[in-house]
Amino acid sequence: MNLSWLLETDSKSLRSMNGSRRNSGSSLVSSSSASSNLSHLEEDSWILWGRIVNEWEEVRKKKEKQLKDLVRRGIPHHFRAIVWQLLCNAQNMPIKDQYSELLKMTSPCEKLIRRDIARTYPEHEFFKEKDSLGQEVLFNVMKAYSLVDREVGYCQGSAFIVGLLLMQMPEEEAFCVFVKLMQDYRLRELFKPSMAELGLCMYQFEYMIQEQLPDLHIHFQAQSFHTSMYASSWFLTIFLTSFPLPVATRIFDIFMCEGLEIVFRVGLAILQMNQTELIQLDMEGMLQHFQRVIPHQLDSGPDKVIQAAYQVKYNGKKMKKLEKEYTTIKTKEMEEQVEIKRLRTENRLLKQRIDTLEKGQVTRAQEAEELYLVKRELATLKQQSEEAGAQLEQAKATTRQLHQPQAKGAPRYSEESVLQLERELVQARLKEAESQCALKEMQDKILDIEKRNTSLPDDTNVARLQDELICVKLREVEALTGLKELRQQVRDLEDHWQRHMARTAGRWKDGPKKNTLCELQDELMSVRLREAEAQAELRETRQRMLEQETQNQIHSNQLRRAEQESRCLQECVQTLTLQNKDLHGQLQEIKRRQAELECKSKEEVMAVRLREADNIAAMAELQQQISELEIQKEEGKVQGQLNHTDSSQYIHDLKDQIAELKDEIRCLKGQRGRPGQPTFDGIHIVNHYVGDHGTYQSSDEDAVKGPSLQETQQRSRVRIRLPANLGDTDSEEEEEEDDDEEDEESLRLTVPPSGSHKSTTV
Repeated sequence: MNLSWLLETDSKSLRSMNGSRRNSGSSLVSSSSASSNLSHLEEDSWILWGRIVNEWEEVRKKKEKQLKDLVRRGIPHHFRAIVWQLLCNAQNMPIKDQYSELLKMTSPCEKLIRRDIARTYPEHEFFKEKDSLGQEVLFNVMKAYSLVDREVGYCQGSAFIVGLLLMQMPEEEAFCVFVKLMQDYRLRELFKPSMAELGLCMYQFEYMIQEQLPDLHIHFQAQSFHTSMYASSWFLTIFLTSFPLPVATRIFDIFMCEGLEIVFRVGLAILQMNQTELIQLDMEGMLQHFQRVIPHQLDSGPDKVIQAAYQVKYNGKKMKKLEKEYTTIKTKEMEEQVEIKRLRTENRLLKQRIDTLEKGQVTRAQEAEELYLVKRELATLKQQSEEAGAQLEQAKATTRQLHQPQAKGAPRYSEESVLQLERELVQARLKEAESQCALKEMQDKILDIEKRNTSLPDDTNVARLQDELICVKLREVEALTGLKELRQQVRDLEDHWQRHMARTAGRWKDGPKKNTLCELQDELMSVRLREAEAQAELRETRQRMLEQETQNQIHSNQLRRAEQESRCLQECVQTLTLQNKDLHGQLQEIKRRQAELECKSKEEVMAVRLREADNIAAMAELQQQISELEIQKEEGKVQGQLNHTDSSQYIHDLKDQIAELKDEIRCLKGQRGRPGQPTFDGIHIVNHYVGDHGTYQSSDEDAVKGPSLQETQQRSRVRIRLPANLGDTDSEEEEEEDDDEEDEESLRLTVPPSGSHKSTTV
């Protein structure tokens, strides 16, 4: 009961104080009574918050509304540490016992934390000195949390919140409170690497601006001034980097009690208070206004902005609905990004296939041409093989012919000769089989080459086919050489056989000595046959060696071509690099020349404009001088008419001066048409005036004195017309007056009656 009575009296007293502040203009309370009331209120506030802390659970359950009102009015400085811990339920957390163990571990974020510590509250006494106690405990808390929550790790904005906590409480308690804030107050989602929660807050805040401040929202859209450009730091640091520290601390009191709702309210209240100024600014001006003007508006205190914040409309249900809409939008965007990524991958694969097919078409055309040449060579080889077969058939026929006489004349030795011929026939067939095998191998190689050409298009196939063709031709030459040698051996064997048959025809009639000689000859024949076999094997070995040498040469040629291509590519790269440097230098030189030409053109334009202005001024002065001289001439003429003396001479002088001045005007006009020529420095202006005694004087010549102009002064005004060509006598002037009325170049002069400056109309 006592606590509830204190809460009610405290709220009533605060409301009465607010009312007295609003009606301060008509209040009659003295300053001494006001200070005493404030001291009493402070004492009552201390007693009240002390009882609230002692009976926290009961107050939190039964007097939640009154507690919120008290928090909105501000928590006393000495109670902030314990009240913040009570508000977020961070009194007895198990993680507090792990804090000392966490400090002994190593965090991957230590370098980032060390780098940003000097940027956190750089002007505050507790943190501004390097390696001070404040910086050390701030590093400890940030390091410990980066080890506890490795997904979030470390985020720069979180250091300001931890710094504010360390201003109020020890580091272990600040660590526990920070962990609760990250877990229960949506800060963990704000500080995740994806920052999805920050995007949601920006979406909700922009909707509130659109609903409650439509004009300002339209201005922001027109200037492309996004919400994240000024409001992201509000949500990440709870205004600690944007407002003065006392104001931000009061807002943080309410944040500890009510959550992120106060950030939306205060942010919209700030925009309402500055709407008129912001609408008149562009993007850069609005950024400057948020950074420099708005913080100074709150130097007087946070009461005004907090009061305005709770007049802002905030609908929790609408915020939940906006959260669902934002989640749906982000899900669609993620699906679209996945689809776009898949389509890009497919597009890249299709491009690769197209490039491969285009290259394959070119290589296939080249390979088809080479294949045609190989087929022609194969047809030639087949024809040669057929010729070798025909020659072999002829050899068989020859052996049969040799076999027939033996059967008639010497039946005793026919069996041995038949066996010998069969051996030779077997050898000939073996040679034929070898040639057929070689032919078949060539056909298999051609088929293999065709398959490889169709399956694996390669630019080096043509070179390989050429090398293999060279090898085939070399083997063909070797085979032809072997065939010739084989034919020669067959002929030699035929000759030996004929001689042997001739010697053995009458062997059964001869004695034993001759029979022994015949046996020796038979052995010699067999030795020669074995020698022929050995030579055939040697020839086959040589052919294999030739094939190996040919393959070695092919591989060396391929390596040489690869080296040449690599050198060519390197030279191309170097050439392109040099060309790029030259082009870059030329571009810089062109830019420099262009800048010089622009400067010169601007200077020339300014010089031409100055010369034109000088010419115009000089022309005006000369025209004025002409008009004054004509007036002087007219005055002299009038004086001459009145005195009938020296008028003609005076008129001639004036005409000469007018002619000179007109020439100067023509020169000036010609110079305007040619701005490159030098201009006049200036012309001395002749001022004509009337003296006190009716005399007209000039600064360029001696004073010309005339008679008294009493008749002229009696007239109210004298209007005289002067033709372009003045005569010497008065009669000539009278005759030309009618003609000069139609002349557009005539001069009209008006002479005032008094001795003042003359007005001239030309």
